[in-house]
Amino acid sequence: MIRKVSIPLILMAFMTGCAGSSVSDKTADSTYNSETRDDNVDDIGAEENDASQDEVTIIMAGDILLHDPVNAAAKREDGTYDYSAVFANTAEYISAADIAIVNQEVIIGGEELGVSGYPNFNAPEDVQTALCDAGFDVVLHATNHALDRGKQGILNCLDSWEENHPEIEVIGINESSEEQDEIPLVESNGITFAILNYTYGTNGIALPDDMPYAVNLMDEAHKEEIKEDLIKADELADFVIVCPHWGTEYVLEQTTEQEQWASFFAENGADLIIGTHPHVIEPIEMVGDTLCYYSLGNFVNWTSGEGEGVANRMVGALAEITVTRDEAGEAVIKEYSYEPVVTHVTEGTDGVTVYFLSDYNEELSLSNEIRKQDSNFDYDYCVNLCDRVFEE
Repeated sequence: MIRKVSIPLILMAFMTGCAGSSVSDKTADSTYNSETRDDNVDDIGAEENDASQDEVTIIMAGDILLHDPVNAAAKREDGTYDYSAVFANTAEYISAADIAIVNQEVIIGGEELGVSGYPNFNAPEDVQTALCDAGFDVVLHATNHALDRGKQGILNCLDSWEENHPEIEVIGINESSEEQDEIPLVESNGITFAILNYTYGTNGIALPDDMPYAVNLMDEAHKEEIKEDLIKADELADFVIVCPHWGTEYVLEQTTEQEQWASFFAENGADLIIGTHPHVIEPIEMVGDTLCYYSLGNFVNWTSGEGEGVANRMVGALAEITVTRDEAGEAVIKEYSYEPVVTHVTEGTDGVTVYFLSDYNEELSLSNEIRKQDSNFDYDYCVNLCDRVFEE
């Protein structure tokens, strides 16, 4: 059974260790189907309802993983790239959120550095336009591929964002130490959010000698700095979100290390944790009083891998969280849910797009080219995967 789950928040006590942020016990059950999602789009976009000034809907998408076939599907005869087809079925939903966050898995170093897929990724600037048009407000760049084009990739990426889309909040990579020390803040409907983004590493590529601040790292050497960030974020914001790039690729369960880091974030003031990197979905659970999505999986992907398990990489999820103020005026989570998505791939221009699983079907799944790489992939496989990871 496919469901959009508004997950009950059971036995949650209000937090006392941070700036009033917490998980509320208020929830609303909803059946997972496209009709319900359409209703939610209307709710997300409503500015004039009674709670509009004290309620914020946050959506986050997983990895924008641009393998060579994804880039090929976006390339035009004039040499430019158009990734709008990727978001054609989801943009309305994403745009309706008060705050929409996405993990941009690969660095956007521009065509001058060579557009490429695995293992050393680099995306053209056209990706930025597609992300903006899809409705994203916050782009996360602290990933293990952040340094795939070295220092110049970081600089090109930051410069193009600033020049072409200054309205976007870019987090996780930095042009200066001062920039790294700043706590990214986003305000919506009277609630201020701090959003922190770190990666476990950069695939063994060292930070530039003259830019040790280029990427926000999450390791023992930087643990005290992260703690200071959390404390500062808690002081500046009503609600603290941490987006760690962590875990083990292709594993459907969180690791002990993820659990340890989640506890560290929670103990030091994080109200919400949303993870990326494993390229598959992982469970959602409470870590103390802090809500944690261990991994949203891929939002878009067309891996070159073959064999059992490849099908898992085609299924991702959007996290949806509603934050409101409780009777004491403190920012709390009112409800949370997940919206499964599946990447549909076919040969040719615009042959890569993402469907909500509720809008997908058996006929479409049997035409997905990924079946040539993993014959297990079909509609039921996607449904059962979500049930197994999120419902058990």
